[in-house]
Amino acid sequence: MGLTLTEKILKAHVVDGEFVKGNEIGIKIDQTLTQDATGTMAYLEFEAIGVPRVKTERSVAYIDHNTLQSGFENADDHRFIGSVAKKHGIYFSRPGNGICHQVHLERFGIPGKTLIGSDSHTPTGGGIGMIAIGAGGLDVAVAMGGGAYYITYPKIVKVNLTGKLSPWVAAKDVILEVLKRMSVKGGVGKVIEYCGEGVKTLTVPERATITNMGAELGATTSIFPSDETTLEFLKAQDRADAWTELKADDDAVYDEEINIDLSAIVPMAACPHSPDNVKTVEEIGKLKVDQVCIGSCTNSSFMDMMKVAYILKGKTVDPSVSLAIAPGSKQVLNMIASNGALATMIDAGARILESACGPCIGMGQSPNSGGVSLRTFNRNFEGRSGTKDGQIYLVSPEMAAVSALTGYLTDPRELGDMPKFEMPRQFTINDNMVEPPAPEADMDSVEILRGPNIKPYPETAPLVDNIECKVSLKVGDNITTDHIMPAGAKILPLRSNIPAISQHCFTVCDEEFPRRAKNLGKSIIVGGSNYGQGSSREHAALAPLYLGIKAVVVKSFARIHRANLINAGILPLTFVNEADYDKIDQGDEIALENVRADIEAGKTELTLIDKTKGAKIPVLCELTGRTKDIILAGGLLDYTRESLK
Repeated sequence: MGLTLTEKILKAHVVDGEFVKGNEIGIKIDQTLTQDATGTMAYLEFEAIGVPRVKTERSVAYIDHNTLQSGFENADDHRFIGSVAKKHGIYFSRPGNGICHQVHLERFGIPGKTLIGSDSHTPTGGGIGMIAIGAGGLDVAVAMGGGAYYITYPKIVKVNLTGKLSPWVAAKDVILEVLKRMSVKGGVGKVIEYCGEGVKTLTVPERATITNMGAELGATTSIFPSDETTLEFLKAQDRADAWTELKADDDAVYDEEINIDLSAIVPMAACPHSPDNVKTVEEIGKLKVDQVCIGSCTNSSFMDMMKVAYILKGKTVDPSVSLAIAPGSKQVLNMIASNGALATMIDAGARILESACGPCIGMGQSPNSGGVSLRTFNRNFEGRSGTKDGQIYLVSPEMAAVSALTGYLTDPRELGDMPKFEMPRQFTINDNMVEPPAPEADMDSVEILRGPNIKPYPETAPLVDNIECKVSLKVGDNITTDHIMPAGAKILPLRSNIPAISQHCFTVCDEEFPRRAKNLGKSIIVGGSNYGQGSSREHAALAPLYLGIKAVVVKSFARIHRANLINAGILPLTFVNEADYDKIDQGDEIALENVRADIEAGKTELTLIDKTKGAKIPVLCELTGRTKDIILAGGLLDYTRESLK
């Protein structure tokens, strides 16, 4: 029986565990990336582990999230990250060099390699045939120290692509179709592997758009084969030597299969407030637009920018619309500046933003009250834009650009004939904004620069024998990490200060939660299904840890957030019977008796006692030998320090 492409790469990297479907396996990590919203904490964790030099083939620290410097905090964090990178063997991509996933695809990604990043959209690297996985910062720190990264051997979904996209229909529409079919939780525990003749019709940037938004499926990652198209892209980046042909065996066996005829795809949009709330442009109808934002790690490539410039050429943005454009990297910005496309955008009335994440994470460009904003981004969770009642639609660059001109949601096929957009035979190469680390012989002379906003990792302790406390919060289904730990220009600068940022924890749902949880001293949270979907931000676990959360009991977890809770030493529990969710209320007194002994003994079913209601509720605590030891130790940092002794 043949192997899928996913299995080939994973099998070549397994260093721990039996390579059997459903088992936990530890894989060797070749590359890591961090960004500045998660990077400061990741590097504080790396320092705490005590390994002097990274042991990966390539680790890169990017500055792309917190680039709005309205106070000293972000600038201090950038200075800290730069000094840590120089000392410990990490390449440093300076502010202005671009969005981590766009730059990594251009300059560092290698087919067949493994990559984990402290950002949930790390699967962008699957566009060139990498196993690229989003993870918590502590997992990245461990990988930089030479430790394995652990995942459950995933189910593998074959998405068989046939046909070719029609004019003005985009790769964004392809992933929106997948989301429409699978939902935001349909990819949990799975890798999405794209195959079929239709793959050959998609450029690397188009493939990267699709793998990038695979994160919204809840998938472990997504991947395309590495073929002649991949080679041409790497040649144009002067990196042909990084290419390897990679594809699934003809007789590979998949767990699921989805067939998509690219020629049948039509322009679509994800409607508020979920990436899987997908409708065709015809279904949505004539929708007045207030704002259009083009960019993000999903759609900021050179090809995306050239299509936008073509649509805008010689025209003017509707006076009722604010159009903002952020090229994804310095390379892209340089190239559109040189060929005149940037001038075309400016002439049309676009507001040009720096090459960074910006509006995608609520860092500026928040829409007006109740405003309709079309965005080429990957997430449209409520409040993520910075405007609580903003109506955010996720669309292709083509739809975004033409709608900016008309003032209404507009089908780009109304543009008529589409010219042939050619990938460059040679990209502009200038890596002068990437600083290499100091030679190992000089690392001791490098001073780590710390600002006053940088606080240590929260205190942890081994799991206790009994947990007795109140329910400090009860929430519903599809709670995102934006609900738990909001982003935005006011809060992101506090990412390196857990005591300060914890004061914003869950305030989207309940403004009193931080104060109530801190006053209780210890408590648990109750939630619904798909709890913790969205960003990889470990702050959504670290802030609750600081506030005394001992356990989270839900109907089901999103993958990365569950891992982050375990890393923080917080018990991840799921209801055996989902109907028991209705039996617990906020404020109830609960108890988990003999919990340490039960977990040490390998019990997976525990009993949660609701003392207020007099109810005994069975809950699952499914931990492997390794994750069991992490919980018992009080978290991954404590576990790693002990294992390195």
